[in-house]
Amino acid sequence: MMDDQRVRLPARTLLDCSSTDRLCEVRTYQYEVIVIPVLLVGVTLILVAIILWLRFRGLKSSKKRAKAEYYFQESHRKVNSVINLEDLSLDSVLRTRDPSLLTLEIPCERISKPLKLMGEGRFGPIYRTVLKDTDGRKDRDIVVKQLKGTAEPCEVRAFLQRAAFQAWLGTHSNLVEILGCCTETKPFCTVSECVEPGSLLKFLWDCRRDFVPMDGIVYDITECQIYTIALQTLTALDFLHERKLVHGDVAARNVLIQRDFTIKLTGLGGACDMYTRGNFPARRPAPLKWMSPERLLHLPITEKSDVWSFGILLYEMITLGAPPYPEVPPSSILQHLQRGNIMKRPPNCKQHLYNIMKVCWIWKASDRISVPEVQRKLQSGKKSSNDRTVVQIPELIVPDLYEGVAGTEVVKLESDYTVL
Repeated sequence: MMDDQRVRLPARTLLDCSSTDRLCEVRTYQYEVIVIPVLLVGVTLILVAIILWLRFRGLKSSKKRAKAEYYFQESHRKVNSVINLEDLSLDSVLRTRDPSLLTLEIPCERISKPLKLMGEGRFGPIYRTVLKDTDGRKDRDIVVKQLKGTAEPCEVRAFLQRAAFQAWLGTHSNLVEILGCCTETKPFCTVSECVEPGSLLKFLWDCRRDFVPMDGIVYDITECQIYTIALQTLTALDFLHERKLVHGDVAARNVLIQRDFTIKLTGLGGACDMYTRGNFPARRPAPLKWMSPERLLHLPITEKSDVWSFGILLYEMITLGAPPYPEVPPSSILQHLQRGNIMKRPPNCKQHLYNIMKVCWIWKASDRISVPEVQRKLQSGKKSSNDRTVVQIPELIVPDLYEGVAGTEVVKLESDYTVL
């Protein structure tokens, strides 16, 4: 009996209850029976409150984003409403085309015939010809980008929308200038300035050859001229970034070069899509080896994504158009970069220029160098660069082999000669 009392704690009794009435008995573990459920209910209420707060904050953020997108769309309504997406009849396309195109309209009679075919673009044939001047001044060499006659209404819409985007974007010394358009009669076309010799990538390939200068075109490039081209490219990118646009495909194939080594950045289709939609298309086709890690991972891209691709452009120029990561298949480039690998310094590349490439290729976008910082480093490097000795690489490029190694089958290596 004594042992039993030592093991069992004494029970508490309620008033008016006999000592033998076990229904009235409240044992010492009454706190577990009452306190624990109260605690559970309290924790549940706290969790529900947190969930409701997070949901409210998410809804508030969504409203802010929706409001910002609304204002963005409203501020660009004139361009975005070129065509009603729900009404794609050809009559509606022509009736609702952007009013800004009227300011660019030029008489078709000013475009000299016959046209010289240069190649095939996304929307149709690309020609070279002369624009007749009406003020007695010298006629101007132009490029005519024509819309194919079999174009569907949605293609007509996209063609006119891009022309309107060019009109909105304005002029810049390092972007191809649009001179006008013909949208009153078929075939519809845009008229742009002519840039010769044209493609920077093909020019770099020609610099590998022993060419005799012809027609004022010198097929040589020095280290100093590489810095000059790079700085001009950054100026064009800064122009886009100030307008909240990202290029998305900075590469030698998207740069045109003139005889005086003035360049024109092209390939602005992604920037146009970003302008009309409000964001850059996450899965817009482009060669993988020029893409930043965030774009390869289908994450939102920023101006820092252009900086990564710009580093690849520097590599292209100093190697006279060699494909990047020549030892890595295009499909394996993401895994290659995830291991922390970057391209090695080319034999003819000085350390200062290579150091700029490396800071362009920092994996984390927030840690990557900015466009103004790259400009300062390039300006510093240009002062000590060689402007007499030309860059020489004896091996020639075979275009068909290049496409496979570089992974450029998704794009055409053509001289588009337009801003898009």
